[in-house]
Amino acid sequence: MSDLEAEFARKAGLAGSGRNRMDRFIDGIELVAAAFVGIVCLDIFVSVLLRYFFNVSIPDSYDFGKLLLGILIFWGIAATSYRGTHITVDLVWAAAGPRGKRAIDVFATLVLLFVVSVQTAMLFDKVRQTYVENVQTFDLRLPTWPFAAVAWLGDVSAVLLIAVRTYRLVVRPESLHSDAINVVE
Repeated sequence: MSDLEAEFARKAGLAGSGRNRMDRFIDGIELVAAAFVGIVCLDIFVSVLLRYFFNVSIPDSYDFGKLLLGILIFWGIAATSYRGTHITVDLVWAAAGPRGKRAIDVFATLVLLFVVSVQTAMLFDKVRQTYVENVQTFDLRLPTWPFAAVAWLGDVSAVLLIAVRTYRLVVRPESLHSDAINVVE
């Protein structure tokens, strides 16, 4: 761990908190998702700046923007699916007792795991099809399958994280509550 990472961990209260490899893997996936947010924002900002002030456009800027946004979406699914911080409306869950809440959480997570697993299989087929058909960007004629493959890796990460969440919900539910953000404090 670098000095900068150690300082960040100390300030964030993570130093010495017994974070295991899986927690670091989860943090890494969230970091990749955040990096893609930055890349998409930078692409849009630079494209608009060049077009507005210099009347110049980046070759394939539109294609890169679409492809990067697709990557961002799938890595974002990975980041939000583990933490359970996506927008939900849980009227039944709120009215249930602790055992009912846990049962609902396990059921919902299993359904999510199934849906995202099927989505991952279908996305792999799309990556393969894009490779076979040699789909390219408009201006630079770059192949688009590597972008689809990176998006697919985000979906694979989502499946892994949802599986970890399911395991932790069943075996160690208290480990998920330490990850939650306490907004009330």
